[in-house]
Amino acid sequence: MSLLVSMNEFLPQAKAGKYAVGQFNMNNLEFAQAITEAAMELKSPIIFGVSEGALKYMGIEYTVALAEASAKKSGLPIALHLDHGSSFEVAMKCIRAGFSSVMFDGSHYSYEENVRLTKEIVKVAHAMGVSVEGELGTIGGTEDDISHDEASAQLAKPEEALRFYEETKVDALAIAVGTAHGMYKGEVKIHNDIIEKVAAAIPISIVLHGGSGVPDELIAQAIAAGATKINVNTENQVAGTAAIREVLAKDSKVYDPRKYLTPARNAMIDVVKSKIKLFGSAGKA
Repeated sequence: MSLLVSMNEFLPQAKAGKYAVGQFNMNNLEFAQAITEAAMELKSPIIFGVSEGALKYMGIEYTVALAEASAKKSGLPIALHLDHGSSFEVAMKCIRAGFSSVMFDGSHYSYEENVRLTKEIVKVAHAMGVSVEGELGTIGGTEDDISHDEASAQLAKPEEALRFYEETKVDALAIAVGTAHGMYKGEVKIHNDIIEKVAAAIPISIVLHGGSGVPDELIAQAIAAGATKINVNTENQVAGTAAIREVLAKDSKVYDPRKYLTPARNAMIDVVKSKIKLFGSAGKA
């Protein structure tokens, strides 16, 4: 029996308690260890996000095994979540393999097609006890090979978000409110008025994608407005890679990967701990 849980095990409590749970993307063993160790220390529920690119890199069997091992070791509520799933087929593959949550990103389709495809996934996922995240609007930046110009990112419309929820019955909804994937090149502007209106209109969690590099005070304001799931990936990648570069710059003869991956893991633990404290999920496991 799987130890992984759906996001419905903890996101409703986050919404009621006005805090957020972090989705930290898992790209290899060190990411899984770092995220788990930080969550164990702070007693926080967590979401392992896995993009299709990461899935291809790690392999679906290794991915599920890493998440299962993390849940077994930690005893924490951990959801294994497909991030930006591009199709019904990919979502079904992940559900069959043991994912406890999936996202379908139909934001590049027409509204009607987005609803139709999301509903199909929700029907199967809910029958299996798996939670589903949908997306409305276009979130800027790059996620694997999906790229959107920040300037043209289309903001979500509150009335459309309510209609989308009523028609699909998703468990969480990612809405475009001005954030972008990756690290920011300019000033960040989050439209908290949209978050506030949507969070008040629908009973499920509002998801903030593109949480890396956003100033802490802006994240805190977004949570106060009603964001209850926040995604972080690039910040961990940057911290881990910086630690590796530092080790190799000091000693060009290092060849044992444990000598540079351990500092990378420690750097990511620090990032995840800081985010968990910021999001307010410490002690909520």
